[in-house]
Amino acid sequence: MVPEEKPNGPGTGEERARLQAAGSIRKSRDLLADSQDSRLQSRRTRIHQQINKELRMRTGAENLYSLQLLKEELEGLDGSMDADQPESEGVTVPMIPLGLKETKQLDWATPLKELISGHFGEDGTSYEAEIRELEELRQQAVRTPSRSEAGLELLTAYYNQLCFLEARFVTPARSLGLLFHWYDSLTGVPAQQQALAFEKGSVLFNIGALHTQIGARQDRSCPGGTGRAVEAFQRAAGAFGLLRENFSHAPSPDMSPTSLSMLEQLMTAQAQECVFEGLSLQAPTDPYDCLAQLHLAQEAAQQVAAEYRLVHQTMAQPPVQDYVPFPWTTLVHVKAEYFRALAHYHAALALCDGPLVAEAELPAVEQVFLGLSASSAPRGPALPQEREESRKLGKAHLKRAILGQEEALRLHAVCRALRRVDLLQAVLAQALQRSLAKYSELDLEDDFFETTEAPDIQPKTHQRPKARAPSFSRVKVADIFHRLGPLSVFSAKNRWRLVGPIHVARGEGGFGFTLRGDSPVLIAAVVPGGQAAAAGLKEGDYIVSVNGQPCRWWKHAEVVAQLKGMGDEGVSLQVVTLLPSVEPPGLGARRPGLGALLRSQKECGRETPGPARASPRPLLGWSRKAKRGKTGRRLSPAPQP
Repeated sequence: MVPEEKPNGPGTGEERARLQAAGSIRKSRDLLADSQDSRLQSRRTRIHQQINKELRMRTGAENLYSLQLLKEELEGLDGSMDADQPESEGVTVPMIPLGLKETKQLDWATPLKELISGHFGEDGTSYEAEIRELEELRQQAVRTPSRSEAGLELLTAYYNQLCFLEARFVTPARSLGLLFHWYDSLTGVPAQQQALAFEKGSVLFNIGALHTQIGARQDRSCPGGTGRAVEAFQRAAGAFGLLRENFSHAPSPDMSPTSLSMLEQLMTAQAQECVFEGLSLQAPTDPYDCLAQLHLAQEAAQQVAAEYRLVHQTMAQPPVQDYVPFPWTTLVHVKAEYFRALAHYHAALALCDGPLVAEAELPAVEQVFLGLSASSAPRGPALPQEREESRKLGKAHLKRAILGQEEALRLHAVCRALRRVDLLQAVLAQALQRSLAKYSELDLEDDFFETTEAPDIQPKTHQRPKARAPSFSRVKVADIFHRLGPLSVFSAKNRWRLVGPIHVARGEGGFGFTLRGDSPVLIAAVVPGGQAAAAGLKEGDYIVSVNGQPCRWWKHAEVVAQLKGMGDEGVSLQVVTLLPSVEPPGLGARRPGLGALLRSQKECGRETPGPARASPRPLLGWSRKAKRGKTGRRLSPAPQP
């Protein structure tokens, strides 16, 4: 059979057209969807690229925003807490530790070998052991310091060694040629400079940061722990203050004057908080002593709140607010509210549980509430002299305490990072419950709507902690490159010419010159027409070798004894002659004075260098011209050998 042909009528063409139109619509929709997916994918790619870029910028920097150090501290406190431990306000409130600045590895060998060979005239490759020792010290100090006193000693030793390097190898016209890379501790953004002072400043910053971590890790549930924490935060504040005074051009936000001032304030406030914790651990002999409770409120809680309010104001102002972690700002604000509420709580205990204020104690109590001196006129209502009125005023202070504690809890809930710190929330909630329980105990009558207004408590303390500069002198170090000779002569700041060996015969009057000074010994005078003058020795030359034995570090008596032991055959000497220094235009070319060149070994030799001294100006020297050293001690001339 022949198959029947389908009709080719108008209906079939319309159906085909509809199918083609539907296909076109589907294709358009698919193209549109593909276009939208492509745009979304491109946007996702750009976001991921930006995230990766930010992560790369923060490589090597400790992520302070996660408050990892804070969580470590709280975990340690959780493990040491006893369920039956008596309540102690503020003991478990966390502190803010700083992360250390991170850095990249340095190649000290190339520039130091070139400088030793070019300027000091010695084979730079023979100092590979010293260079390796310097690199190992830096590696241990700035990359892997322990969060302990041992870590502080390492950082201090490296800092003191940097002072030796600066004195020996750096001049105003010449740097080491190294590029020092450091990451900002607050943002993770890298910064770099060729100035050795940037390395010194970063190490000093880490000394302060390490003090904050040591302070935050102390067990502040005992007086010894609070005392150690106070000292650690004082040292941290001193380090940041010293850095702020000596660093005028900051390459990174964390070392700017505004940031350092904020950090100094923060560490002082945390030290003040530890002072309060120590006072709260010392129970008064009489728990119902009104003045004792009021002084605790005034000298501790309210003073701590005042300190934290100042810190919060600084953190909330630009440019600090742009790079300070939000959890820090929130925690400081929480503490300001918490301790102000705690002050009112202590005042309420004094007014409600203590005896009525005696007339003799009234002026002292008025100073607590009204800030009055003995000669001041009253600025507010007189303090109650009846039990009921005293209890009402105590309830008013409890109301302010409850409001403040509720505000602290609200601020705590705003910050997602702080919400993960369960112990902080527990402390705030416990304080609120304690205040509510006390208020319920007092609420025996229907006086909720009374209009009694609690006055402010005047902040005052007799134990204000002061910033303490780091103790650099407690860590003694030896100059790694001491083989080059005493710093008084053999540094990049001086130029000299090596002369010799020169053979000097003994004449009837000796060798014909006099000596003075130690390390190195100086030819103080040359007898005209004598053996030394004939050999070419000159006044002002330094003896660096006697018969082939290096004597740059010899004492005056050692050189004299060696020369006296020589026979008629004479002695072979090597000396260096100082040349006029070549300074860049504007600094003026001047020959270094004899006194400056003969500074004692204690200043420039094997003892701890300048940072241990009281004057901080020559400590870092980023942009300020260091003062010239005073003339060293006079060296008495020795008789002619």
